[in-house]
Amino acid sequence: MTKIFKQSLRMCISCREREEQNKLLRLQCVDGSLKSFIGSKRSFYICKNCILLEKKVLKALMRQCKSGDRDKFTNQLKEIITDDRKS
Repeated sequence: MTKIFKQSLRMCISCREREEQNKLLRLQCVDGSLKSFIGSKRSFYICKNCILLEKKVLKALMRQCKSGDRDKFTNQLKEIITDDRKS
Protein backbone atom coordinates (compact mmCIF):
# COMPACT_ATOMS: atom_id res chain seq x y z
CA MET A 1 0.00 0.00 0.00
CA THR A 2 1.14 3.49 -0.74
CA LYS A 3 0.81 6.25 1.79
CA ILE A 4 -1.09 9.37 0.85
CA PHE A 5 0.53 12.52 2.12
CA LYS A 6 -1.56 15.61 2.61
CA GLN A 7 -0.27 19.12 2.04
CA SER A 8 0.20 21.32 5.08
CA LEU A 9 -2.50 23.91 5.63
CA ARG A 10 -1.46 27.52 6.15
CA MET A 11 -3.48 30.63 6.90
CA CYS A 12 -3.60 33.81 4.82
CA ILE A 13 -2.76 36.89 6.92
CA SER A 14 -5.40 38.95 5.16
CA CYS A 15 -8.59 36.85 5.01
CA ARG A 16 -7.61 34.19 7.59
CA GLU A 17 -8.70 31.39 5.25
CA ARG A 18 -6.78 28.13 5.39
CA GLU A 19 -5.37 26.76 2.14
CA GLU A 20 -2.79 24.22 1.09
CA GLN A 21 0.70 25.60 1.33
CA ASN A 22 1.43 25.33 -2.40
CA LYS A 23 -1.56 27.56 -3.26
CA LEU A 24 -0.31 30.49 -1.19
CA LEU A 25 2.37 33.11 -1.76
CA ARG A 26 5.03 33.01 0.99
CA LEU A 27 6.59 36.33 1.99
CA GLN A 28 8.67 37.81 4.77
CA CYS A 29 9.68 41.20 6.15
CA VAL A 30 13.40 41.86 6.33
CA ASP A 31 14.50 45.16 7.87
CA GLY A 32 11.14 46.78 7.11
CA SER A 33 10.98 45.71 3.47
CA LEU A 34 8.85 43.02 1.88
CA LYS A 35 10.57 40.09 0.13
CA SER A 36 9.84 36.61 -1.14
CA PHE A 37 10.72 33.94 1.36
CA ILE A 38 14.44 33.16 1.22
CA GLY A 39 14.57 30.18 3.57
CA SER A 40 15.19 31.59 7.01
CA LYS A 41 13.48 33.75 9.65
CA ARG A 42 9.74 34.27 10.11
CA SER A 43 7.42 34.27 7.14
CA PHE A 44 3.72 34.61 6.35
CA TYR A 45 1.32 33.65 3.58
CA ILE A 46 -1.10 35.52 1.30
CA CYS A 47 -3.69 33.75 -0.84
CA LYS A 48 -4.15 34.46 -4.55
CA ASN A 49 -7.65 35.92 -3.99
CA CYS A 50 -6.43 38.49 -1.47
CA ILE A 51 -3.68 39.74 -3.77
CA LEU A 52 -6.43 41.14 -6.00
CA LEU A 53 -7.91 43.05 -3.03
CA GLU A 54 -5.04 45.49 -2.66
CA LYS A 55 -6.42 47.62 0.19
CA LYS A 56 -7.10 44.66 2.47
CA VAL A 57 -3.70 43.09 1.80
CA LEU A 58 -1.79 46.31 2.42
CA LYS A 59 -3.42 46.71 5.82
CA ALA A 60 -2.40 43.16 6.76
CA LEU A 61 1.15 43.71 5.44
CA MET A 62 1.59 46.91 7.44
CA ARG A 63 0.40 45.08 10.56
CA GLN A 64 2.70 42.11 9.90
CA CYS A 65 5.80 44.19 9.11
CA LYS A 66 5.06 46.81 11.79
CA SER A 67 5.39 49.71 9.38
CA GLY A 68 3.07 52.37 7.97
CA ASP A 69 4.71 52.93 4.58
CA ARG A 70 1.80 51.91 2.32
CA ASP A 71 3.39 53.05 -0.97
CA LYS A 72 6.58 51.09 -0.35
CA PHE A 73 4.64 47.87 0.33
CA THR A 74 2.46 48.41 -2.74
CA ASN A 75 5.49 48.67 -5.01
CA GLN A 76 7.32 45.76 -3.39
CA LEU A 77 4.27 43.50 -3.58
CA LYS A 78 3.77 44.29 -7.28
CA GLU A 79 7.44 43.50 -7.97
CA ILE A 80 7.22 40.18 -6.12
CA ILE A 81 4.04 39.19 -7.94
CA THR A 82 5.49 39.96 -11.39
CA ASP A 83 8.72 38.10 -10.57
CA ASP A 84 6.70 35.11 -9.33
CA ARG A 85 4.70 34.96 -12.56
CA LYS A 86 7.84 35.05 -14.71
CA SER A 87 9.36 31.99 -13.04
